[in-house]
Amino acid sequence: MQLLKDILYKVAVTKVLGSTDAHVNAIIFDSRKVESNSLFVAQKGVTVDGHKYIAKAVDLGASVIVCEELPSELNNDVVYVEVEDSNIALAIIAANFYDNPSQKLKLIGITGTNGKTTIATLLYDLFEKAGYKVGLLSTVKVLVDEKEYAATHTTPDSISINYYLQLMIDSGVDYCFMEVSSHGIHQKRTAGLHFSGGIFTNLTHDHLDYHKTFAEYRDVKKSFFDELPKTAFALVNVDDKNGSVMVQNTRAKKVTYAQKSMADYRVRILENQFSGLLLNVNGTEVWVKLIGNFNASNLLAIYATADLLGLDKMEILQIMSQLESVDGRFQHFISDGGITAIVDYAHTPDALKNVLETINDIRTGNENVITVVGCGGDRDKTKRPKMGHIASSLSSQAIFTSDNPRSENPQIIIEEIEKGVAPQNYNKTLSIVDREQAIKTAGKLANKGDILLIAGKGHETYQEVNGVRSDFDDLKKVKEILKKLNK
Repeated sequence: MQLLKDILYKVAVTKVLGSTDAHVNAIIFDSRKVESNSLFVAQKGVTVDGHKYIAKAVDLGASVIVCEELPSELNNDVVYVEVEDSNIALAIIAANFYDNPSQKLKLIGITGTNGKTTIATLLYDLFEKAGYKVGLLSTVKVLVDEKEYAATHTTPDSISINYYLQLMIDSGVDYCFMEVSSHGIHQKRTAGLHFSGGIFTNLTHDHLDYHKTFAEYRDVKKSFFDELPKTAFALVNVDDKNGSVMVQNTRAKKVTYAQKSMADYRVRILENQFSGLLLNVNGTEVWVKLIGNFNASNLLAIYATADLLGLDKMEILQIMSQLESVDGRFQHFISDGGITAIVDYAHTPDALKNVLETINDIRTGNENVITVVGCGGDRDKTKRPKMGHIASSLSSQAIFTSDNPRSENPQIIIEEIEKGVAPQNYNKTLSIVDREQAIKTAGKLANKGDILLIAGKGHETYQEVNGVRSDFDDLKKVKEILKKLNK
């Protein structure tokens, strides 16, 4: 239990009705979870305005209400705190409530369109192998030292972030690597956190259903670097033209990495095979188990981060050579019948292009590349034809199917994907709404030596149709299907 005046420290308060000596035993932003003596923050969300639930929160026992607009009816037993921005207030209050845990460890944020999960997870793996206690906040999972918790969002809500960070402090964690999404930045979930470093991977077409324009999407990402303290580092990929934009106004130490451009950290690919990559990293060769140009860039970001955080350069390279691919990121196996099956989370045009170009770089030219891909429902529609164009252009055969249709008609989603197919590629495409049938058809078409890419869902182990989630794991499914087909 904490005093209200302590957890309001640094919050932009415009008015207080009541005593700030009130005791608070929980912070809540979902009125359904309000309990006695809790502080309820009314947020203006994308679809719901929490101000409508203030009365309900009071009825359930909230003793403090934090809001942007005071309600017309006030309860004399409740303290009302009017603030400029409820989202920022929630983030700062949450940090104060948990005694600002981000200041007690090295918190590194990774942002960009692609590569966040791979970089965050492999940094966790590298530092753990180097003997440190480490934390991870990612799309796939949350790890506190070695204890795993389920992840619900790429960037959790402010209360959850600080709760997990406090668990990390209690567990003696030294470093935490955290994915920072554009949604999380825009909704101020990371406000009030002290970052020791930030990493920018790249910026490509994604989330334009939420941000509306690419410029807004870029500027939201940039705001993360604008807020970094001068004691932090800002590590940016300057192969992406937006890398220099990210650090225009940052106070942090600017550091660059690249494959194709002049940078502080450089990587060259010497060999690229399905068994791994031979890289030259700042003049030293290292063999790694990961595959593709995009992973060479990811690994360089990992090397640079570890070096900036003080690890020995040779130890970093030695551990990098042991790192395995992340769940759902270019996971591959060779079936008994000699078919190479790859499962990848590629759900943006750029990510799909990267994966298919990697496959085409490695293959000898005699194998067929059969791609199964869809697009999620209730998400950015403008990328759908681009996905269709890329899949049909860079594959021997493309099969369009359902991803997570959510509330949309999957047939309509597929028709929008088909609009991107060039006339010369029409005869290379099939459309099969049922994802399992699409994978089965791909398996039937594949012969020894061929390469089968199942793209879009990666680590996800479910499919969501009309609000109902059912078990669906691409990796398990393709293994079962190829085994049944004796391929």
